[in-house]
Amino acid sequence: QVQLVESGGGLVQAGGSLRLSCAASGLDFSYYIIDWFRQAPEKERELVATISSDGGSTSYTDSVKGRFTISRDNVKNTVYLQMNSLKPEDTAVYFCAARPYYHASKYDFWGLGTQVTVSS
Repeated sequence: QVQLVESGGGLVQAGGSLRLSCAASGLDFSYYIIDWFRQAPEKERELVATISSDGGSTSYTDSVKGRFTISRDNVKNTVYLQMNSLKPEDTAVYFCAARPYYHASKYDFWGLGTQVTVSS
């Protein structure tokens, strides 16, 4: 059974930091591109960051560039999202999702999410 389990969310003051983890099991993790999404109340889901299957390539939405860093450990089957200089507008549920590098338009697996709340 494949699982993606997010952790590391919580309540933090503006300017603070959190590190989210996305732990995968039951899949050939090194075959998968991993994306972090977020969704705030009454807003559409937003792609935040992406990391390639081997970790050699990353991308970010403009609003988090310079503040967030995505990384992965293919031995631990885990992807991380280091979030620094957090702002109230970063408040959302953060999800990770996995898509295979050989069929990158198709998301195979999603996590349930972890809540991040940034107070002003």
